[in-house]
Amino acid sequence: MANEIDGFNFEQRHGKSRVRIARVWKNSDGRHFIVEWNVNISLLSDCVASYIRDDNSDIVATDTMKNTVYAKAKECSELLSVEDFAIELAKHFTSFYNQVTTAIVKIVEKPWERVYVEGQPHEHGFKLGSEKHITEVILKKSGALRLTSGIEGLSLLKTTKSGFEGFIRDKYTVLPETRERMLATEVTALWRYSYEFLCIVPQQPRFFTEKYQDVKKVLMDTFFGPPKVGTYSPSVQSTLYQMARATLGRFPDIYSIQLKMPNLHFLPVNISNKDNQIVKFDDDVYLPTDEPHGSIEATLSRFWSKM
Repeated sequence: MANEIDGFNFEQRHGKSRVRIARVWKNSDGRHFIVEWNVNISLLSDCVASYIRDDNSDIVATDTMKNTVYAKAKECSELLSVEDFAIELAKHFTSFYNQVTTAIVKIVEKPWERVYVEGQPHEHGFKLGSEKHITEVILKKSGALRLTSGIEGLSLLKTTKSGFEGFIRDKYTVLPETRERMLATEVTALWRYSYEFLCIVPQQPRFFTEKYQDVKKVLMDTFFGPPKVGTYSPSVQSTLYQMARATLGRFPDIYSIQLKMPNLHFLPVNISNKDNQIVKFDDDVYLPTDEPHGSIEATLSRFWSKM
């Protein structure tokens, strides 16, 4: 919050970071479900007195915030999405404490996936996947909402149907043009929903979990193209734009999407023996490297977005 103090503008917030929690739900039929969340909370509140008058009477202790995460998880008797849990926490802080004007809750969900044994889903066995589901909720006491979801660490690779030609060439350019290369990236995608007030957030169970899976599928399908023939990528930039455009085209309740797609290089390898005989690269042997790598990112928004 911004305040004028002693002729200065003063802004402050406080919260609790890296609150790790795992929640297990056990159905009556013996099937278990688990989520693991890393919760970060930041409160905008009227507690300036604690900074300038040594008066802590308006502070919500950060240890209380930590305990609230555990208590609210216990109260959630049914499996819910990470977005819904973040909203529940933000609702609590903005409604329970008069001093709190805005709550910011960011959660990263670890990708625990059910394992299959002998072709059957295991009742209580899970393995850790790769990409992470993230969300950030900014909720004001008035009910005004900003809801963002996303993916971190979505590793994608295709061994062909990629090239890079026609770029600027100068005295420092040594990169050859090509219509045949490997394309690999680790996608970070953040999308903002159009639900601007708490009262219009969909109440269907697991709505946001299913939407997350649907968005991920659109991103991957656009990156790879049809299974038999694929789709040609003239640049990471072009592929990124097509992925963003496909997402906004498929989901009208998404305002905007930001994509970060580093170009993780697989460099063609040619080797020679002592007689200078060349073992020629034939799109089959590569040196994988991610340092240094190209950095490509962009945001695509609707004209009516308020971002």
